[in-house]
Amino acid sequence: MLKGRREWIKGFGLSGLMLALGMTLAGAAFAPAQAGEKVTVFAAASLKNALDAINAKWKEETGKETTASYAASSALAKQIEQGAPADIFISADLAWMDYLAEKKLIKDETRSNLLGNRIVLVSGKTDAAPVEIKPGLDLATLLGDGRLAMGAVDSVPAGKYGKSALEKLGIWPTVEAKVAGAESVRAALLLVSRGEAPYGIVYQTDAAADPGVKVVGTLPEDSHPSIIYPIAITAESNPDAAAYLEFVKSPKAAALFQAQGFIVLE
Repeated sequence: MLKGRREWIKGFGLSGLMLALGMTLAGAAFAPAQAGEKVTVFAAASLKNALDAINAKWKEETGKETTASYAASSALAKQIEQGAPADIFISADLAWMDYLAEKKLIKDETRSNLLGNRIVLVSGKTDAAPVEIKPGLDLATLLGDGRLAMGAVDSVPAGKYGKSALEKLGIWPTVEAKVAGAESVRAALLLVSRGEAPYGIVYQTDAAADPGVKVVGTLPEDSHPSIIYPIAITAESNPDAAAYLEFVKSPKAAALFQAQGFIVLE
């Protein structure tokens, strides 16, 4: 297990490693996990606030450290495929967990559906009017000369959910050319929060985490596939990963997820 991790790090070098994980959000650390040491968690960007709180609670109760890297599920899955030293993977959709399962890079018996979420339309303007998201919505006119910030629609789960919803509502053809695809849902959120895009589609939990945006509408749940966050231990993992997984699925962790607006599925 450790040999594979060391070879991955050696092959990339320090600068290559940082580049490969360049989508990791600010504040996330990275280090290879070893038996009895830190549990390394690769988690969807939208989980940052909740998982940071859970990791702090884990340390408080066990004295053990975690290393969390947050980015788009697609980027993290690809890094795991390339040998990145992750012990736990939490995806923002089923597809990227399925991707690793097909390559036998997770322990199937540890996989479960952990959380649910919703996608919303946000604006950076505090006086932005509510928007009823339904067939016939003239979102293109609402955007004007601005862009619609979303996660990359071909890879980032939030972007895929958003595109699916807009397609079903018949809105996508009118706004496709106006989409600003971001490397992660948190990157899309920042575009709106900083005023670089007038509107964006993000998870409701991301909107709750950023006081710089206002939720102006919720995309209908029946307009897109169910938003499910699966969790699993990777095939090459720290022995402490099982205990960490159990903690993440505990009532204590559930309360912290719910405090951020997630829907706990188990």
